[in-house]
Amino acid sequence: METITNKKISAEQAIELEDKYGAHNYHPLPVVLERGEGVYVWDVDGKKYFDFLAAYSAVNQGHCHPKIVSALTEQAQKLTLTSRAFYNDSLGEYEKFVTSYFGYDKVLPMNTGAEGVETALKLARKWAYEKKGVAENEAVVIVCKNNFHGRTISIVSASSDPDARTNFGPFTPGIVSVEYNDAAALAELVKNKNVAAFLVEPVQGEAGVIVPDEGYLKKCYELCKENNVLFIADEIQSGLGRTGKLLACDYDGVHPDILILGKALAGGVYPVSAVLANDEIMLCIKPGQHGSTYGGNPLACKVAIAALTVLKEEKLVENSERLGKVLLNELKAIQASYPDLIKTVRGKGLFCAMVINERNGKNAWDVCIELLKNGLLAKPTHGDIIRFAPPLVITEAQLMECVSIIRKVVKMF
Repeated sequence: METITNKKISAEQAIELEDKYGAHNYHPLPVVLERGEGVYVWDVDGKKYFDFLAAYSAVNQGHCHPKIVSALTEQAQKLTLTSRAFYNDSLGEYEKFVTSYFGYDKVLPMNTGAEGVETALKLARKWAYEKKGVAENEAVVIVCKNNFHGRTISIVSASSDPDARTNFGPFTPGIVSVEYNDAAALAELVKNKNVAAFLVEPVQGEAGVIVPDEGYLKKCYELCKENNVLFIADEIQSGLGRTGKLLACDYDGVHPDILILGKALAGGVYPVSAVLANDEIMLCIKPGQHGSTYGGNPLACKVAIAALTVLKEEKLVENSERLGKVLLNELKAIQASYPDLIKTVRGKGLFCAMVINERNGKNAWDVCIELLKNGLLAKPTHGDIIRFAPPLVITEAQLMECVSIIRKVVKMF
């Protein structure tokens, strides 16, 4: 069987191979990337681009950060996986590190964001039956409309997106939706004694960087406390510096009962997710009741420690806060110049979105194609929204270069 592993592959070949042998569950922009460093990526023809998606915020620390890659390669030569059938010399060290970093008693390590969300849901139900006294199989979890927490059956059961739901039923019971950014609506629902938890994205990423009103999360957290309901924050995309704070919940001074992390927890070099909670909640799960073959493997542990260390040492959270204000102001200035094309601009930290009005048959996808041609990679969500989320290692000079590319492309339309 012919292999092309060591041959230089053309963009056309790469796209053709994916189209022929891969499931058609993504619709990528027509660019084939080969290499990445910091805020830049290069395609197979050697053209350089600014990455303004950062792998949906997985590469907050920049592409191929040397410290994270070094942690990976060093550990990969010693021990990669033992499964949790045995102890290993890295997991305890990581568990102490990550729980201290975020202020929790315990961590349950998983691999992907969706697994993290599933884990949090199981934990909340277990707690509801064993600590809150909810009757068996009656537990309810409240989610927000227009959320995105992943694509497993349970999680799409919590979705209001027709693409996520159509022909994937029957759906998991015990999930109720409430309007996002509406604490009054939540106040009514949490009165139900069967409610185990409220699951929320502090900033809705996939929905198009929807930033709630100041104080919304705090009010929701207080409602949860008053009604003995767990407050679960999905900070997979909004956390780890993306919004200009370590966690987006920090803006409202909220310490979630259950915190879900993923993506940038490994700086984009390996799948690592984590669910953090205190003993009263976490110890509801006993041996054999939940787990993962790869969860907590030595490779993941070393990579996550390195990724979180880089975040702190390089002051990436502070950089996101400072440059996020610059980016938002610049995007607002562009909007003011072209109000017919740009409906609205919003964001927090280096997590911004631009809503595009369709004009002359051209939409957000067409804008992204032109951005690509001009050396900047961004992707539309929900048809008319372009998300801008560069790696947090970006400098002000690089950011201003990107702003000029955006301005130039918007002007073309």
